[in-house]
Amino acid sequence: MTHEEMLDVAQEREKEAEVPSTAPNPSLMQSLGPNPTIEKEIPDDVEWIDEAFYIKKTRFGLHTSVLKEPLGANFLTALEYEGCLKMTRWHLKCLQEGTLDKYTRVVNSGFVSGKL
Repeated sequence: MTHEEMLDVAQEREKEAEVPSTAPNPSLMQSLGPNPTIEKEIPDDVEWIDEAFYIKKTRFGLHTSVLKEPLGANFLTALEYEGCLKMTRWHLKCLQEGTLDKYTRVVNSGFVSGKL
């Protein structure tokens, strides 16, 4: 295979891997995944942040944001409270504005082409 042929094959693979620009904007349900964790009990004295979520400390010392709608759905997990707060607000803002797709991409789809 010549160098030019190898470049052509590489360009074809890149085109196949591209996400179409007409891809729908990610939704909250896509962000939660196919099997979201739902809190069974929400404390009465919980402090709702932006009337949208609260942050709880897990038994392993991490911080998880829990959504108000859908009620009790675990959203993001972070090592520190501030990181969880900042990224939950950012993610919800992007979902609301419909701009999350501008900041996300598929690094590896796991698709294997050709013979192994």
